[in-house]
Amino acid sequence: MRTLAALSFSLFALTSAALAQVQVDTAWVRGTVEGQKATGAFMDLKAERNLKLLSAASPAAKLVEIHAMEMKDGVMKMYAIESLSLPAGKTVRLAPGGFHIMLIDLKQALKNGDSVPITLTLEDEAKKTQTIEVKAEVRGLGMPMQHEKHGKKH
Repeated sequence: MRTLAALSFSLFALTSAALAQVQVDTAWVRGTVEGQKATGAFMDLKAERNLKLLSAASPAAKLVEIHAMEMKDGVMKMYAIESLSLPAGKTVRLAPGGFHIMLIDLKQALKNGDSVPITLTLEDEAKKTQTIEVKAEVRGLGMPMQHEKHGKKH
């Protein structure tokens, strides 16, 4: 019986490792002030194989969307996108001024040092989906934004 339990645990660990094929680094959310109803979430995503980020969800907001930004006719425009490709082995940066996750209709103000749970839903080339739980640190409005230092957009 012990061997069966150990084998079951090993298979679970292997299956979990096979599914968790996205590395998430430097996840953070921009802090808000009272009354502010939306903010952005940012992070670096690196997939081991080709995946798509299909959606995101968070108990901190009623609506969560994947957004892109682009300069068009001299005006910066932001808009929701259906999905975001995560090419195998390449880091996709969700950062201010580029791709990001919008938290809309916030349930409360997000203060420096808080943590915001975000669930990412991913899809592989076989159309199988998986979710990843991310804890994003809230960074105050006056704090330096790590990703903005890099000056690189994806």
